[in-house]
Formats: sequence, structure tokens, C-alpha cells
Amino acid sequence: MNAFRHIKLFKNGRNQAVRIPREFELPGEDAIIWREGDKLIIEAAPPRSLLALLSELAPIEETFPDIDDALPSPVAL
Repeated sequence: MNAFRHIKLFKNGRNQAVRIPREFELPGEDAIIWREGDKLIIEAAPPRSLLALLSELAPIEETFPDIDDALPSPVAL
């Protein structure tokens, strides 16, 4: 059986808000919410990939010096 608990809704600025009781706490700092009929479903957001994080970074504007680097010697395996 699913656990449930009666909670109060309140206003936070222009938004309606709810305090999530400790026993329903979600991991992380982000969540996803959607509506199914008169139900609101809230679930933990999946972890962001490194690629998604890197795509949001600003490009590096620095110029890097040329590096004289000889090719490695061949290795017999």
C-alpha cells in the first residue's frame, strides 16, 4: 500500500508551493512535475550527463601557445 500524508498548500510569491515531508524527500536539487488529470506527479530529475553540462559552458576565449611535441617512438607489442 502506498503511504500518504495530508499536507498544506501555501503561496510563495505568485507560485503555489508545498513542503515535502522528510519521508517523501527526493534526491538531488531538481525534480520533474507533470499533471495527470487532477493529480500532480513529482519525481526526481535524472542526473545530467557530462555532455549536457559541457554544452552550457561558455567557450574559452584564451589562445594557447603551440607546443612542440615529438611523435612517440614506435613500440613493438
